[in-house]
Amino acid sequence: MGDTITLTDGTGNFYEANILDANPKATAVKVLAKNTVAPFPYQVHLAVAPTKNISRTEWAVEKCTEIGVQEISLLNCEHSERKTVKTPRLERLITAAMKQSLKAYRPALNAIMSFSDFIEQPFKGQKFIAYLDEKYDTHLIQKVEGGKDALILIGPEGDFSREEVNLAIERGFVPVSLGDSRLRTETAMITACHTIHLANQINQL
Repeated sequence: MGDTITLTDGTGNFYEANILDANPKATAVKVLAKNTVAPFPYQVHLAVAPTKNISRTEWAVEKCTEIGVQEISLLNCEHSERKTVKTPRLERLITAAMKQSLKAYRPALNAIMSFSDFIEQPFKGQKFIAYLDEKYDTHLIQKVEGGKDALILIGPEGDFSREEVNLAIERGFVPVSLGDSRLRTETAMITACHTIHLANQINQL
């Protein structure tokens, strides 16, 4: 008792507090100070088809939380090998990664939704779909506009179908490349998240 700890509520606030009662079931603390952190001037939203081996998606969700994703949506695509996801474990991983990386804001996690239903939703900001095709070889970093929210779709192991790509384009999504290599879904998630942040940092120079 008496030790000073730092707490966060996941909505932008850090608290410095003293432990009054270190009980494993319900620890009592006294808040000494509050520090509110301003949110990013832009939001990163990843919409991804979960991998067949769910541990790979879990790992990527953890790393994207550390990098700084603000929202993650799960997609059921034509080539998806996993149609259902138990979200409680992903929620716990997000919370742990947020605390470990000293983030003031906890990313939102949205339940799995069909690809067609998801892209019909309104979204303010830039919309991208990552797709490995010679026709769409412009890298994501060349398309990101600084200070704007960005949503990017990441496909399953078998990638998006041509029909899904065409449907996304009709709904205003811009096809982009994440590089010349064929990336696993979880690698594409991390690459996309980092690229959007990097492009914003470059635009600030």
